[in-house]
Amino acid sequence: MATYAIGDIQGCGDEFEALLDKLKFDATRDRLWLVGDLVNRGPRSLDVLRQVRALGAAAITVLGNHDLHLLAVALAGSKSKQQDTIADVLRAPDRDELLYWLRHRPLLHCDAALGYTLIHAGLPPQWDAATAQQCAREVEAALRDDRQCIELFAHMYGDQPDGWLDELTGFNRLRFITNCFTRLRFCHDDGRIALSYKGTIEKAPAGLQPWFRVRRRRSRDMRIVFGHWSALGFHDAEGVLCLDTGCVWGSQLTAVRLDARTPDTPVTPVCVECGSSGLSPGE
Repeated sequence: MATYAIGDIQGCGDEFEALLDKLKFDATRDRLWLVGDLVNRGPRSLDVLRQVRALGAAAITVLGNHDLHLLAVALAGSKSKQQDTIADVLRAPDRDELLYWLRHRPLLHCDAALGYTLIHAGLPPQWDAATAQQCAREVEAALRDDRQCIELFAHMYGDQPDGWLDELTGFNRLRFITNCFTRLRFCHDDGRIALSYKGTIEKAPAGLQPWFRVRRRRSRDMRIVFGHWSALGFHDAEGVLCLDTGCVWGSQLTAVRLDARTPDTPVTPVCVECGSSGLSPGE
């Protein structure tokens, strides 16, 4: 049995199918870890949702910001954006079943035996593994409650608060948690999250650093698999593995085999080339 992790698919169904073929993936034997953002900007969001859902226990996917955006538009009346490609999901005869399945996906998945934790974006430096798991469960509980999820989506958008306090409550707490798991790339030197800059590390404004390089980050003992950051691309260092290699921007869709890796062995990516959506990274 092999366990593969795959980067942001974002509706790129052709490339997803080609990558599974290249891996010789067998759902009766192998397992998939998906970093989230199954949908949006690519042309086949509906197909990707159906394919991943049909894999059942063979696939584990965490929620990304585009997945939450789909849910907010469908369930809470949030506005679609010009570049969205989720209309086919919203019109689908099985939309209710797909949306129900999607909002029951986790924000964090940890496999102690495998030695990896799966998230979409990042963790603030104040969280250790136990805190991250507890915070994920709080938002997941709200998403799975029919009434609370509507309220959550109504209060989800916004960049504040930008600092973690154990005493945070209500929607300020849930918004901060959601922003970390689904939007985070950089932090300020003092540990506050910074959400507006989406580019490369080399061109980051002074005082910003990647979330995984912040001093005294309490999750340093975790091996974390994530996506979300196409400007970073494939990154296998510092205890983190980024798999967003910008498929939807015309670059690649990337997979790695997690169970075959040892701590002293670099992971070997498996990639397929992707067609361009005509968008620019970060849009």
